[in-house]
Amino acid sequence: MKLKVLFFLALCIQGTAAFAAEKHSMMMHHEHKMGASNNILTEAGNDAFGTIQEVIAKLNNDPNTDWGKVNLEVLRQHLLDMNDMTLNVAVISQKSIHNGLEVTVRPTTDRAELALTRIFKAHPLMLKRETGWTMKVVKNNGLYMLTTTSDDSKDTLKIRGLGYIGLMAYGTHHQSHHWAMATGKNPHAEHH
Repeated sequence: MKLKVLFFLALCIQGTAAFAAEKHSMMMHHEHKMGASNNILTEAGNDAFGTIQEVIAKLNNDPNTDWGKVNLEVLRQHLLDMNDMTLNVAVISQKSIHNGLEVTVRPTTDRAELALTRIFKAHPLMLKRETGWTMKVVKNNGLYMLTTTSDDSKDTLKIRGLGYIGLMAYGTHHQSHHWAMATGKNPHAEHH
């Protein structure tokens, strides 16, 4: 009796395995056929590469593009700065203050230090234009203290919730600035 049960179980397992293998083969064949007719990937690489690729597509689609003014290297350098201020900065503290937040950050690489210097020349003004918030940046002994406040107390919790990276990423000016850089304009001329 035990032998019959074991034999029956072995047949069930073999049948299930054969069914699974056939189903997998059919799925792979279907995916291969779909891939042959639609072989476009959605990701271009890392985010900087993807941004530059998006700019190139937009430039190519605009018959009025002045290729003599296009400068993708300026955009690439800016995207490197954005990468550094995102990934190569240690957030030392974030503390609530009246109507806002005080954040202390330290760059973890020499390049991040240069990136913060460049970015903090422009970002506080852009944040003020888009939100009305005031961001003050003070550098002391390799640390940067950002004090961000609003005259509207309803914004206080938002500022605190955003924290360092949220305050740096906030707004929609980034895309228009990137486009201006790529097309040979200097959107930060007024900050230098």
